[in-house]
Amino acid sequence: MNIRKFQNANLQGKRVLLRVDYNVPMKEGKIKEDSRIVQTLPTIQALLKQKTRLIICSHLGRPEGKNVESMRMKPVAEYLSKLLKKPVKMMKDCVGSEVKKAAEALKPGEILFLENLRFHIEEEKNDPQFAKELASLAEIFVSDSFATAHRAHASTSGVSKYLRSYAGFLMQHEVEELSSLTEKPAKPLTVIIGGAKIDTKIGIIENFLKKAETFLVGGGLANTFLAAEGYNVGKSLYEKDKLEVAQDTLMAADQLHVGFILPEDVIVADEIKEDAQTVDIPADDVIGEMKILDIGSKTIKKFAQIIQDSKTVVWNGPVGLSEMKPFSRGTAVIAQTLVWSRGVKSILGGGDTVEAVKRLGFKEDQFTFVSTGGGAMLEFLEGKTLPGVEVLMEKGKTQTPKPAKKKAAAKKSSAKKKSPKKVKKMTSQKRKTKTMKKKTSHKKPTKKMIKKAVKKSSKKTGPKNPKKKSPKAKKQGKKTSKKKRR
Repeated sequence: MNIRKFQNANLQGKRVLLRVDYNVPMKEGKIKEDSRIVQTLPTIQALLKQKTRLIICSHLGRPEGKNVESMRMKPVAEYLSKLLKKPVKMMKDCVGSEVKKAAEALKPGEILFLENLRFHIEEEKNDPQFAKELASLAEIFVSDSFATAHRAHASTSGVSKYLRSYAGFLMQHEVEELSSLTEKPAKPLTVIIGGAKIDTKIGIIENFLKKAETFLVGGGLANTFLAAEGYNVGKSLYEKDKLEVAQDTLMAADQLHVGFILPEDVIVADEIKEDAQTVDIPADDVIGEMKILDIGSKTIKKFAQIIQDSKTVVWNGPVGLSEMKPFSRGTAVIAQTLVWSRGVKSILGGGDTVEAVKRLGFKEDQFTFVSTGGGAMLEFLEGKTLPGVEVLMEKGKTQTPKPAKKKAAAKKSSAKKKSPKKVKKMTSQKRKTKTMKKKTSHKKPTKKMIKKAVKKSSKKTGPKNPKKKSPKAKKQGKKTSKKKRR
């Protein structure tokens, strides 16, 4: 992808409008986590080195066009000033005569910080007049906010109609890393999909059906696919109205000979709490009031082995309710396997995924690349053109290879027409066999490491008795006959 880079332009002494994403978590006026600010420092420092007159803008929270005291940018501007060890002048608004005068009065190397963009309803509506007024403050636009690039807002794409636009270092890095996945990823490519809803992940699945060798599915998403295959998921979270979508996806994966691995065993509980009594059982033994809240031990080992045998792994969404220790084991072992596996390129994205690995004690620099975009990353990997990226591209270039996306969609449509009901008869074992046929021959001393990680993780997951079912589960009687259908 050919994207315009600010370091290739002569910006000496020019007024530069820099769009960043400083939508950081705040508590009582103090910043709780600063990674979004820190990640933009290389771009800011490079711009200051060129003696630009820098005007920084961002949003914070969702004020919906109103001035909300708790969402003012002043604490962020003060924090940035400390990091840069340089004065940062804070404005009371982001447009208007006072802001214009302050911008014009800036000297080379000085910084002006605008008030919350979303205090103006026109920002999210991409109002042309608001975009023009914002653009009038500067001579050049630089975007370093990939996380908001999927939104066609005044500050992400509207200003580009009036200013020559470039990508900052963070934006460049995001586009380059994610483009490598959609164009020529190192094979075998494995996609780990978790989270709760199909709607937010189906685009990635469809776009990668012809690119990936294997999908590893967990979380509430896996429950929907299990239900689509005829499994009893008890009282687990799943989407009843998406069963047909799940069946179509399974059918398409099967016809394309793509491994679509669902949990063969699961962690269940009757209650969702920190001291919950958990049981590790086969997926086809789930009955009654049971809730599936994590992947089981056999599934963890299988997922870990496939990860090791991959060259590229894309991970979006925890595979269990990782906020609570009894259900965090699967997510923890996947993260640990990615950290330990040499030669495996690991790309993580989505707020829930990043929060989960941080909560479990991992650092972002332990993985190859961690995207700052949640919705932006998802839409990019779906093959969509992001408004905030499109305005930074050289004329005549497209964001993604569209023909590949259309073929994948056509294949899916064809699969749906041929035999829409056969999917329930297709066993998960059949898909597992197909997936395991191709394995790389490299040998790594990782089995011991995985077992160690599983044991270590299981000690941290709260009370658990793998040999006994919970009291409510005992009352449900004998196992169901789903095993026969498999």
